[in-house]
Amino acid sequence: MKKDIHPDYHKVLFVDNATGKEWVSRSTFTSQHTKQVDGEELPVMRLEVSSESHPFWTGQQRQVDSEGRVDRFRKRYGKSRG
Repeated sequence: MKKDIHPDYHKVLFVDNATGKEWVSRSTFTSQHTKQVDGEELPVMRLEVSSESHPFWTGQQRQVDSEGRVDRFRKRYGKSRG
């Protein structure tokens, strides 16, 4: 590898905001927010969704419908099923 052309690859603490689950992995991500983990100061990367909170992996499917489209669809086509 050529010197001084690759970003710094280091340990990072990932935090799932929905569940609070934390894990350490490696990344080039840097942050001003840090947390002490096992005697090491690590940058913190906050995630909105991870495998701990994603509906596909948890089995808890949710429908987000802010304009009532799902209800209109069910009213229009749901009654035709017999």
